[in-house]
Order: sequence, then structure tokens, then C-alpha cells
Amino acid sequence: MATPLSAAAFESAIRKEGVARITEHTGWTTRNRNHVGAWGPVRGVMLHHTAGRDSVAYCRTGSASLPGPLCIGVISKDGTVHLVGYGRCNHAGPGDLDVLNAVIAETAPPAPNRDDVDGNARFYGFEIENLGNGDDPYPEAQLLATEQVSAAICRAHGWSERSVIGHKEWTTRKIDPSFSMAAMRSRIRARLAAPARGTAPAPAPAPAPAPAPAVRYEPFPGAAFFAIGRVSPIITAMGRRLVAEGCGRYRVGPGPRWTDADRQSYAAWQRKLGFTGADADGIPGRTSWDALRVPNV
Repeated sequence: MATPLSAAAFESAIRKEGVARITEHTGWTTRNRNHVGAWGPVRGVMLHHTAGRDSVAYCRTGSASLPGPLCIGVISKDGTVHLVGYGRCNHAGPGDLDVLNAVIAETAPPAPNRDDVDGNARFYGFEIENLGNGDDPYPEAQLLATEQVSAAICRAHGWSERSVIGHKEWTTRKIDPSFSMAAMRSRIRARLAAPARGTAPAPAPAPAPAPAPAVRYEPFPGAAFFAIGRVSPIITAMGRRLVAEGCGRYRVGPGPRWTDADRQSYAAWQRKLGFTGADADGIPGRTSWDALRVPNV
């Protein structure tokens, strides 16, 4: 069972994966179709092509017969990821339960032959700008952004490349995307074999009368670092950031020694990002740590 990432955790994940061009459209974090049914548990990522150009506005609003958003993000020719919604989107429609089970098991999906399960509730969806006629090329910048977004979600959930499928693999009603899904999964597999190569999001710098050194953030020290008895200035810096985010659960401190108060405070931060259950146990993970932006000590 996989709880969807919060919008903040998702954005942090794709930036960490190295997506260079991101455009956030107004209200994207809360624009969804969750009112018609739950989103989750999520099982994978589904890729589509738009069958047209200049599709961002349409994917955001949809039409009377197919209300938007029609995806989480539209990936344009230059590799820009346009974030237009977050949550349940009208992108997948009904598909084959056997395919869903293969995605869950991370095995090769069978050819679809029925439409008996709602994919909108189970997949993150992305539209890739392309006519889909076999003659319209996919520039490398666009394929790279598609690879990065897909890998970011897989990395955050601990999935392999087998959790990424095309709409054409979900139902016989569709032919998108018009590129090879086997080739795209190969790219994603290679990316997941190495650490993420991007950077976490950073706040815009405040105006300064004179040049100032850039703020640097403490890299994730690994979950094993956070053990009872650990003493480090990193823990103090983390605690101060948790307090600043309204998540402090300290009666005294924070201080340099890792304590149960630190764990309770960090669990509050994980819940603020949208994590639940075992994903909000108070032990820092890479995605939540990068989103916290602990100053370098």
C-alpha cells in the first residue's frame, strides 16, 4: 500500500532528481478530482502523449465532458514540467486489473483486454506534448524530463522502473505514448541505479545591499545517523528548523543530542508533508530532510 506523496514532497523529489525547468501554475497543489473518489493507494506512474500542441491550458481545465485536471504535469518539448494539478486526475480511465496487478508485482504487464478497474485512483499521470503521429519527434530534453519525473516518484516510493507504464499498456482504447515504453523504462532503471543528481528546492534569497554567500544546506546523513545517544550540531540545526516550521515538540531545547523529543518533532514535520503511518515514524528520510532545508553546520 502506498500513500500518495504530498504536493510539497513530490515537488522536492523531482527537484532532487534534477528536473531543471518547472513551471508551477496557479493553484496546482490543490487542483484535483479527489471529490469524486479517493486518490490512492497509488501503485505507479502512467505516461501519455497529448496528441496536440499548446496543451497546458487544456490539461489544466479539461472540457465539459472530461473535466480537468487531466494530469499532474505536462512535459513540453523543451523539457519544462508544467505542474497543473495534484491528486486524482482524469488521465487514465478504466483499465485492466491484470495490468495493475503486474505493476504492483513489478513484473512485465500482460496485453490489456478488459477495462474493469479505475486507473485515475491508482496512478500519477503525466502528459507529454506530442502529436503522436509517429512523425513528431520527442527532443532529448523532453525525454530526459520524463525520465527524471518518473524516476523521482519511483525513488520516493521505493519502486523499480516496472512501476512506470504507458496508457497503451493499460487499455486497448489508447495508443499513447508513441515512444517505446521499454526504452523509457531502461532509462529509468539506469537512473535509479545511481543517487539522485539534482538539488532540493531552496527559498528565493532576500534582497541584500551587498553580495552575500549562498545558503548551503546540510546533506542527508542517512537514517542510521539518527540513533539515541547521537550528539551532533546537525541535530541542533535540524531542531531549530523544526521549531521554525511549527513542528517543535520540545520542552527544553533543541540541543545537539538526538532524543525522543527530536523524533516526535520530526514525525510532526513528516505529517505536515503528508506522510502517514510508518512513513511518519520520526526518523528522517531523504525526501523530508531535503524539504526541511537544514542549514549547513
